[in-house]
Amino acid sequence: MEQAFEGKVGVLSVVSGYSGGKEKNPSYEEVSGGWTTHRESIQVSFDPKLITYQNLLDTFWKNIDPTDSGGQFADRGDHYKTAIYFHNEIQRRLANETKEALEKTKTFSKPILTDILPYTQFYPAEEYHQDYYKKNPESYKRYKIGSGREGFLLKIWGTSGKTGTKGVGQASNSKSQKYMKPKADELKKRLTDLQYRVTQEDGTEPPFRNEFWNNHEAGIYVDVVSGEALFSSSDKFDSGSGWPSFTRPIQKEVVVEKTDGSHGMVRTEVRSSKADSHLGHVFSDGPKPTGLRYCINSASLRFIPKSELQKEGYGEYLKLFEAK
Repeated sequence: MEQAFEGKVGVLSVVSGYSGGKEKNPSYEEVSGGWTTHRESIQVSFDPKLITYQNLLDTFWKNIDPTDSGGQFADRGDHYKTAIYFHNEIQRRLANETKEALEKTKTFSKPILTDILPYTQFYPAEEYHQDYYKKNPESYKRYKIGSGREGFLLKIWGTSGKTGTKGVGQASNSKSQKYMKPKADELKKRLTDLQYRVTQEDGTEPPFRNEFWNNHEAGIYVDVVSGEALFSSSDKFDSGSGWPSFTRPIQKEVVVEKTDGSHGMVRTEVRSSKADSHLGHVFSDGPKPTGLRYCINSASLRFIPKSELQKEGYGEYLKLFEAK
């Protein structure tokens, strides 16, 4: 669940830990062994000016099996049962409303059993338990597939969710249906030779000799193929690599990560979710807050300055810069 929330615009931190039980300062061994009344949880801190609570709820529902009364996928026991711990009456109401709305969609053939409970206490887990998917990426990928989680989520939600909300991020999701990949002959006409080679043939442009590596203007970067919003200048940094580098995408959902074993190396490739354009690679040597470096080809991007966002139909992303 850390991976699902981290990288979303407006999410300040995601911490693994334990909630809902009576025992003080529980350990991972105690909770995972079922010796406490706690559940394994995450605590999400967010900026409501940039992301709504409804958007966080939407992310939660789309990353679990809410019909499972005995745990989650391969993880069994009460300490793995799903729950939402609300902090106030507004959160309680919204959690219940989204749960009821999801039930009405008949997305699941069984009743939704996720508990909605008042927050009492959160105990952060041990440091080695934080950011497991970053520290052990290959092990995490094998777990996600082997546990059945990945297959279940793909079967239920595919590449887009069915319970939309009106958060900053979700607004993009609702509009992203138009971000489709043109036919091959149209692409050939629209793209330059370099853009086509990079996005369609997994090519790489030369460092320091590309359009955006040294661009410092405020704005967003969209998929040159489909127009889908991918990265913000707010998350851009100088990595010294000679390619545009970002700490995170505008939303985690707009990019897809795949294992790349070419050129005698094992890397994590980054592709756009709608048009399947090759963008570049992501590495775990970036700065805070994510520790990630999305190393992206300029040829796969089109830059839209902040002053042009409204005119170009990306006015919703102005909020990314108003809060700066």
